[in-house]
Amino acid sequence: MAPPLRPHLLLANSKRLCEDRGSPRMRHQKKTIKLGRTADHRRALLANQVCALIEHQRIKTTLAKAKAVRPLAERMVTLGKNGSVHARRRALAVLRQKNAVKKLFDDIAQRSAERNGGYTRIVKLGARKSDSARMAFIEWVDAEHVAEEKPKKQKKAKREEPEAKPQETTPEAAQPEREEPTAEAPAQKPEEPTAPPAEETKPKKRRWFGRKSGDS
Repeated sequence: MAPPLRPHLLLANSKRLCEDRGSPRMRHQKKTIKLGRTADHRRALLANQVCALIEHQRIKTTLAKAKAVRPLAERMVTLGKNGSVHARRRALAVLRQKNAVKKLFDDIAQRSAERNGGYTRIVKLGARKSDSARMAFIEWVDAEHVAEEKPKKQKKAKREEPEAKPQETTPEAAQPEREEPTAEAPAQKPEEPTAPPAEETKPKKRRWFGRKSGDS
């Protein structure tokens, strides 16, 4: 008769086998977006993106980066709404740009004082031509102004303006006054040098060598 199955032992054996083989475990409760970068590189990237968002009010990036920037940007606005010296130092430790921190606390946080969360907006734009990466805009909800759009080109008029008709003139006015030709001395043409006459070639006499005229 076979021994009864013991599920807890089977689970322990499977975990031991996974550890021995070196296979990765499942990523439970790990929501960090890696972005294919190391931790230090990722922190610097997100801090620069937030500083650019503070300066330009709206930035264009990939959808994955926009979703990774949003939590950090909203956390910085929460520190700005606090307004204490300690909050400024915490924001400066993350962003590392004094001008961006000053604008965040003095301008952006004040505009969002009556809003409880949801300070940013993501607008999807579609795929990029080069590598088909999904692009998006990320911007502040309470932004003062949106980036200026390019002016539309003016369409050319289909109908051309009719040409102005020429005014009718009388035959007397149409004929211009003829000027009398003035007698001028003909200009002397420069004499061309004449080529010397070619010498006539005389026919050459044949000479009969070794034979006299008297001999026949």
